[in-house]
Amino acid sequence: MTPNIHDFVKEALAKNVPKKDIKNALLEAGWREDEVLNALGAFADIPFAVPVPKRKPYLSAQEAFMYLVLFLTLYISAISVGTLLFQFINQALPDPLSGPSADQSLDMIRQAVASLIIAYPVFMFVTISLRRAINRDPEKRASKIRKWLTYITLFIAAGIIIGDLISLVFNLLSGDLTLRFALKVLSIAAIAGTIFGYYLWDLKRDEDDKKLRKSDRKKDKQTIDLEH
Repeated sequence: MTPNIHDFVKEALAKNVPKKDIKNALLEAGWREDEVLNALGAFADIPFAVPVPKRKPYLSAQEAFMYLVLFLTLYISAISVGTLLFQFINQALPDPLSGPSADQSLDMIRQAVASLIIAYPVFMFVTISLRRAINRDPEKRASKIRKWLTYITLFIAAGIIIGDLISLVFNLLSGDLTLRFALKVLSIAAIAGTIFGYYLWDLKRDEDDKKLRKSDRKKDKQTIDLEH
């Protein structure tokens, strides 16, 4: 029979064993610290006859779909903005040898505008809908798919910024840096940097909210203890 650490923690808490002693016993038995903390964290610090389980955030299939659509439309919007900036730079600083023809450039602009007209409003609608859902239930910030997609987005943005800077320095050292190339590099850096900065701030806000809720729970517990 496979031992269940949550059942053990639940039974120990029911017998009023301090969490510190439970943690030490499990660590001595060979359990990893993250497993122990996860099991202990599943129960609230509320004085009651039996251990009170914490509510776990539930991610429905609909919410998973919404997050996938959110980041898909984000990527489409970012690529479309980049395409528009590139074509504007091509028209302002034309290069007959390497630049696209006028017809090709116009087709790219049309495609980018069409993508933005469709993708960006969907992105904003989904963003507002998910933000309202989180405001109603702050625990939804702990959504795993939300965090995974956010970190993947940060990884992609960081990779683009690093590659962008490498290309800039390489061309600068080679003596081939032109105004046209520099403007394109800056455009990519601005788009990727904005996305990276926003979602990094969003993750930090999650951590701050988590600490605030934890502090509020401690205050509530102290209030309950004083009343008794």
